[in-house]
Amino acid sequence: MITSIIQGLLIGFTLIVAIGAQNAFVLRQGLRREHGWLVAGICACCDLALVAAGVAGLAPLITSSATALQLARWGGVGWLVWQASIACRRAMRPRHLEVAATANGLPAMAARPVILATLAVTLLNPHVYLDTVVMLGIIGGQQPSPAGFVAGASLASLVWFFGLVGMAHWLSPRLQDPRWWQGIDIAVGAIMLLVAWQLATRTL
Repeated sequence: MITSIIQGLLIGFTLIVAIGAQNAFVLRQGLRREHGWLVAGICACCDLALVAAGVAGLAPLITSSATALQLARWGGVGWLVWQASIACRRAMRPRHLEVAATANGLPAMAARPVILATLAVTLLNPHVYLDTVVMLGIIGGQQPSPAGFVAGASLASLVWFFGLVGMAHWLSPRLQDPRWWQGIDIAVGAIMLLVAWQLATRTL
């Protein structure tokens, strides 16, 4: 189970870091002190629900036949290598995270519009469903402990989003430095390739 938790933690982390718009929104809410902890909690819960739905729905299908298992294995490997190549390309052209200015004394937004905005930035991106429900569902379904994989991915979400809010004022200037994102993208690509190798060489 520990192996599955670690795999979920690593893949979950690399997935979350790549979603720039969501990260910028969470960081902005942390800087503005406008329901930042609520925003982080919603993002983490959405990740948990999507990954759990993918693993629970696809795991029985994957393990039902040797052919499905092999297709899932090499589909997961291909997706991980593709994501690693994207991270490497980003590292060659470093970017920075655009974060809107703080509230500057304006009244804080009510909770309801913040909740709706959080759900929109989290759930209206079609790539989120491909990455979490489908691809993480496929990878998680091949783990010795699918539940452990979901727990690891959820832990990654909790640490990342609550870390963004809690350390917003320290992180904001650094995440706007392209060199930080270059280092993050290199680490993301390396982790993706490591997990792809482990998935490719695992005995099923």
